[in-house]
Amino acid sequence: MQFSGLKKNPSVPQAPADIVTRLRDIPVALLSDNMQRNRGAVGLQPYHKPAPLAGTAVTVLTRGGDNLAILRAFEFCRPGDVMVVDAGGDVTNAVIGGILSYYGATIGLAGMVIDGAIRDVAEIGERTFPVYARGVNHRGPYKDGPGAINIPVTVGGMTVQPGDLVVGDQDGLLAFAPEMASALIEKAEAQRAKEEATMAAMREGRWDRSFIDALEARCMN
Repeated sequence: MQFSGLKKNPSVPQAPADIVTRLRDIPVALLSDNMQRNRGAVGLQPYHKPAPLAGTAVTVLTRGGDNLAILRAFEFCRPGDVMVVDAGGDVTNAVIGGILSYYGATIGLAGMVIDGAIRDVAEIGERTFPVYARGVNHRGPYKDGPGAINIPVTVGGMTVQPGDLVVGDQDGLLAFAPEMASALIEKAEAQRAKEEATMAAMREGRWDRSFIDALEARCMN
């Protein structure tokens, strides 16, 4: 780590490509349901044309409205990584826009997550490159620091460690340790099969609704 205006740590090894590919095919809601339904970012919105997000986190901490650490962090990113930026939820100045998100796409990033403001949303919205943010502001960024790269950060109330797997779709964002991935994928795929069976029963008029009686019986009000 360098103790200057920017603190920089090496990026953590990436998750296996087959795990990332499988995660890209699973709705975030199914993963969330198998993580006790109390995990994930709150308050961040997708601004891109709908496309799934999955990749390994390279984390960035920056002062609200400043993007010096973001500019440097691109050097720590590999194809398939997700840049996760904790800008403190500040939306007074955008920290990225059309140009930096385009650059992220050209170097193979899987996406960018910004707990702060972005701009050029019309341009970003025409692309499938995933960009999530807290809000929008036309005012551009400062470039003074300080900041840090590859330290634990918080985005939308969700803690993200360097090297965590980050997944996202139009419903939102979720992050978890890579060692959780295989078991989580199995549970989510089993739930998907169960939900597909429920949908088939609904179409055929044979959905068993008796479970509602048990839910109502335990209701305390």
